[in-house]
Amino acid sequence: MVIVPRQGGELAVGGSAEQVTDAWLANRRLSEHTRDAYRRDVRAWLAWCARAGVDPLRASFLDVNAYARELESATDARTGRALSAATVARKLSGLSSWYDFLTKLQAVPANPVSGADRPYVSRDHSATVGLSPQEVDGVLAVAAAEQGPTAVRHRAMVALLADLGLRVGEVVGLDVADVGWERGHRTVRFTGKGGRARRRALTGEAGAALDAYLAVRGVAPGPLFVTSSGARVDRHAVFRLVRRLARQAGVAGWERLSPHSLRHAFATAARSEGVPLEDVQDAMGHADPRTTRRYDRDRHNLDRDPAYVLASARARRGQA
Repeated sequence: MVIVPRQGGELAVGGSAEQVTDAWLANRRLSEHTRDAYRRDVRAWLAWCARAGVDPLRASFLDVNAYARELESATDARTGRALSAATVARKLSGLSSWYDFLTKLQAVPANPVSGADRPYVSRDHSATVGLSPQEVDGVLAVAAAEQGPTAVRHRAMVALLADLGLRVGEVVGLDVADVGWERGHRTVRFTGKGGRARRRALTGEAGAALDAYLAVRGVAPGPLFVTSSGARVDRHAVFRLVRRLARQAGVAGWERLSPHSLRHAFATAARSEGVPLEDVQDAMGHADPRTTRRYDRDRHNLDRDPAYVLASARARRGQA
C-alpha cells in the first residue's frame, strides 16, 4: 500500500501496507512502545478487512463500526477478560490517526473512523488499580530489604516509579547520560509521551537508590537499567517486579497491579498533601488537567470539600 505519484499530480496506492505504516509512524513523535501498539492496531484492522472482504482504502464508517463491535466482544488473551471500552477506543484512535495520514496524502477521500460509533470512555475514571500511601510504603520497604545482585537495580527502578510517578516506558528508556545535576538538584532527563523532552528532580531517597545502583552498574554509556547480559530491562520485567513486591508486602489485589498503579498513587498522594493541580499536571507531563484529575483517586474525598476552607477563613475573619 505504498503511496506513489500518478500522472497529473494525483496519488495512487500500491505495494506494502507496512511501508505506509512506517511512513506514518516516522511522521509522529511517539515512544517506541506507542509505535509498536499503533503498528499492531493497524495490522489487526488490515487482518479484519482481509477476513471481511473489505478494501481498507474504500472502507466506510459502517465497516469500522462492525470492527469495533467485534473488538468489544473479543477477549484479552493476557487477562482472559473482555476488552475494556478504553482499550477499544485507543485502538480506534490509532487507526483514525493512520487514516488521517492517508487522507492528507489523498489516498482516501475521508477518514472512515471519524464517523464511527466509538465507545464512551469517561475522562473522570481510570481502570488502573491504585495504591494507598501506606501500600506504596510497604512496596518500597520490601524492595529496600531485598538482597542479591539485582536488589539495587530493583530499588532504583521502584523509587523512580513511586517518588516521581514516571511511566514504565520512561524508566526503562533511561540512559546513563540522562542522570545528572542541575542547579543543585539531582535530575533525570527523559523523553515523555508525545516525544517531549522532559526533566524531573530526584528525591533524596530516589537519588540515593540510583547512586547505589550506579556504583554497582558503573557509569559506562548505554541503557541505565540493564540485565545481567547487558541488555536494556524491558517493561514486562518491571510489571513482574511491581506485582512480586506488592505480593510480598501483602497488598490486596497485587495480581492486578502494574507500574502505572504507582503513577496513580503519586498523583493521588500529591494532591492529598496539597500540591496544586497544575504542579502535579506538570510533573506528570499531562497536556490536559482533566487527565491529571482522573489520576487523583482521592478527589471525591469530602474532607477536601472547599466549603470547609471557606468556612475556616470566615471564622478567622470573625476572630480578627
